[in-house]
Amino acid sequence: MPAHAPESDPLARERAHLTDSRAALRAMREDVEALDIRDVTANWVNAIVLQAQIDDRIKALADLAHTPLFFGRLNYLHAPGAELAEGAEGEQFYIGRRHVHDSGGDPMVIDWRAPVSQPFYRASKTDPQDIALRRRFGYTGGELTAYEDEHLSDPAEAAAVSKLLQQEIERPRVGPMRDIVATIQPEQDEIVRSGLSGSVCVQGGPGTGKTAVGLHRVAYLLYAHRDRLARTGTLVIGPNRSFLHYIEQVLPALGELEVKQATVDDLVARDGLEVRGTDAAETAVVKGDARMAEVLGRAVRSHVTAPTEALMVVRGSRRWRVPAYELAEMVEELQNRDIRYGAARDALPQRIAHAVLVRMEQAGEAPDDRVQDAVARNAAVKAAVKEIWPPVAPSKLVLRLLSDPEFLAVHAEGVLTADEQKLLLWPKPFRSVKAAKWSAADLVLIDEAADLVERTHSLGHVVLDEAQDLSPMQYRAVGRRCTTGSATVLGDLAQGTTPWATRSWDEALAHLGKPQAVLEELTAGFRVPREVIAYASRLLPSISPGLAPVSSVRETPGSLRIAEAEAEDLTAAVVEACRDSLSHEGSIGLIAADARIPVLAEALRAAGLPYLSPGEETTAEARLTLVPASLAKGLEYDYVVLDEPAAIVDGEPDERTGLRRLYVCLTRAVSGLTALHSAPLPPALS
Repeated sequence: MPAHAPESDPLARERAHLTDSRAALRAMREDVEALDIRDVTANWVNAIVLQAQIDDRIKALADLAHTPLFFGRLNYLHAPGAELAEGAEGEQFYIGRRHVHDSGGDPMVIDWRAPVSQPFYRASKTDPQDIALRRRFGYTGGELTAYEDEHLSDPAEAAAVSKLLQQEIERPRVGPMRDIVATIQPEQDEIVRSGLSGSVCVQGGPGTGKTAVGLHRVAYLLYAHRDRLARTGTLVIGPNRSFLHYIEQVLPALGELEVKQATVDDLVARDGLEVRGTDAAETAVVKGDARMAEVLGRAVRSHVTAPTEALMVVRGSRRWRVPAYELAEMVEELQNRDIRYGAARDALPQRIAHAVLVRMEQAGEAPDDRVQDAVARNAAVKAAVKEIWPPVAPSKLVLRLLSDPEFLAVHAEGVLTADEQKLLLWPKPFRSVKAAKWSAADLVLIDEAADLVERTHSLGHVVLDEAQDLSPMQYRAVGRRCTTGSATVLGDLAQGTTPWATRSWDEALAHLGKPQAVLEELTAGFRVPREVIAYASRLLPSISPGLAPVSSVRETPGSLRIAEAEAEDLTAAVVEACRDSLSHEGSIGLIAADARIPVLAEALRAAGLPYLSPGEETTAEARLTLVPASLAKGLEYDYVVLDEPAAIVDGEPDERTGLRRLYVCLTRAVSGLTALHSAPLPPALS
């Protein structure tokens, strides 16, 4: 039975609608759970597939107790799509994370991604978009406790900042990243709803919501193009496992369960090859340089040798001769075509077989396709193809390039300098692929070589987050996964902390294979307090000249504290700052140079302060996370205690990278930052 509330009590009516909507969602789930598929599937394979789809549907219809089913309401002046005639009746829609309908099929909650929901994010006093009323709801512990109205079409009402919206943006964060579906801003919504066919690159400073925008864009595309993306697949790529764990609950909260997540290292991983080695920074820079693609391409193509002898094919009592010059023409024609090495190798025996069939027909025979296939499998043909166009194992090819100075020199001539070639070569060559101590950059090279041999499978859409840290060769590896699809690239040039960090988005997008991607810039910050982001932005002239600083909408007096301590007292002061921060609500992050982590871990244990590692979910008992500076990127905490900024800078191979790492660490706080130091602060912060 529907819940009822007095007409004079709007809050009670909204609560009643929430109760009814939850009941309707339960009924939708129960209907799916009650489905009997025994008599509708043709075989056991169909039954397994259909049952998996039903299971996913049941999961998507889960009612998350602490996640509001709807967060807003729109009252249209006229029915959407109807002629704006005088007296035309308007409609009312509740906007939420997923669609909910009653037993008669009438909508009780509209999916935030539906076209009718768009004015919730885009409408304003200057552009009301036929909206009479926009209502926002406030929740406490899953209970609807407040609402706030904007009469967008009423000229007598002045525009005002939504207090509920501000509270939702500033609400303390405990646990993994959550969605921002209730707080998406107009400029963010434009990116979220951009079409599937085009690629988008989002440059956004700390706190601008670029990661959330990318994830919500995936959810929107799956809503708008579900059938197509169900066939082609979607993928979210993050910088490390801690980051992926942090964001992994966002899409399920929006009802999307099928999006895979991976790091670039996951993409290029190959069975039997383990990353056991590391590269010096200067070596990694060369291995990540786009010129390596040309070196690898030359090395792969070098395996083809021009035929010097005629080929004799015996069939029954007849012998058919294909002269060397004709074989050479076939090889040259295949080499001139823009196809993979492996595809050309597969085509060569068919070319030879066709030449033999022409001779058979000239001799009066009438061979068919089966004869051509038989000739292509002839032992003499197979032997000739193996000699002319031998198979190439990508890992063996890269092993030889990194081990054999002469082989490398031949294929790197005019591409890499002699000094760069020396950086690539292993000091002591490994005997086999399995014995080699491959580095992460080596596996990217193997992935490139593998694509030269066989085309990499392309997905429908790829989201690449923290993209500024990728090398050109890593961009190419990601681009191979969306050659026939589109991409959403997310990053901040000022947060590039690798020696090969991206210098410009135009350059990065060219390596990705998406030079026509639209570049969007988010400069309004919603999470990091104004005082904190202004302090961190002092580093921008040193780390990314010309990049516009983030303009935070949050003014939080007292959110920044910089304090000096004696060297022998620093660790104790940091522990005490953590204890003070724990008196506040929300999550706490203690961020320090990687080398300082063991000392701080021991100090926290001695002080009886339990702590987590990055990616682990906070609980009521453990809200403090000890974060190495190298893993801080992409994470956020309500309060951050920053240990010894100079040590963070010194932990990187050069000052610019160190200052960029510090910029990242300074901007992880969303309510307050305490930075403690004993060494002098970097001059750029003065």
